[in-house]
Amino acid sequence: MKIDIDRVETVTPNTLIGDLVLFHPETAELLFSIGMHCLGCPSSGVETVSDAASVHGFDTEKLVAQLNEIIKK
Repeated sequence: MKIDIDRVETVTPNTLIGDLVLFHPETAELLFSIGMHCLGCPSSGVETVSDAASVHGFDTEKLVAQLNEIIKK
């Protein structure tokens, strides 16, 4: 049986944190640096970038732009 997993090519506010870190572990450094230390916790599988930014008091669009810059390198 084949399982299709959508690779994260571009980060959006709706990108799940768990998927982001799975496909782009290089983004973890930025997330850790802004206080998102729960990257491996169960909620990261259902929490979006927008959710995480809101909880941690960051501007969603700025975070999305920074994450996209990292994954395009």
